[in-house]
Amino acid sequence: MTDDPTRVPEGLKHKPVIVVNNYSEIDGRYSDDTDAKGLSLGIAQWGDRKRYPDISAKVWRYTGEKWSRQSEELPLHRVLDLAILICRSKQFFAERYKKSTDEHLREKTFNAIPLQGAAMRIGLCEGNSHIKEDLEIFDTQLRRDDELLSERLRRLGGILKELGY
Repeated sequence: MTDDPTRVPEGLKHKPVIVVNNYSEIDGRYSDDTDAKGLSLGIAQWGDRKRYPDISAKVWRYTGEKWSRQSEELPLHRVLDLAILICRSKQFFAERYKKSTDEHLREKTFNAIPLQGAAMRIGLCEGNSHIKEDLEIFDTQLRRDDELLSERLRRLGGILKELGY
């Protein structure tokens, strides 16, 4: 039996419940030239399915011959944490002109998001020896992908409003 790259596989450890089978058509600037073929929300592959079930999000990658072991599975709270990180990073780059890069590098944290009695501390990577150059690359890429990201963020904002958030 050969794998069907047009459908998220159902017989593996992650058990899909909600799927996006056409992700390759909408995968940002990689659209129609990506190995990320599907997304799913389902029963996570880790833990005890009956006693301690967990749900996860998964990006399904297809090598051209089979489903890849490099497919990523994340708990839903981590997906949301990544969304928060993306939003705050966009905000950082939009406001970056207010301080010099050297001032930013002296700060360990440029944003702290309260979560679960602690805080997600967001800052620049202190160990990156090319941080100034990488900040420029990151900024350029954010501006290049602004239309793709903004469309998704507007959709997310609208859905959050519909849900009452």
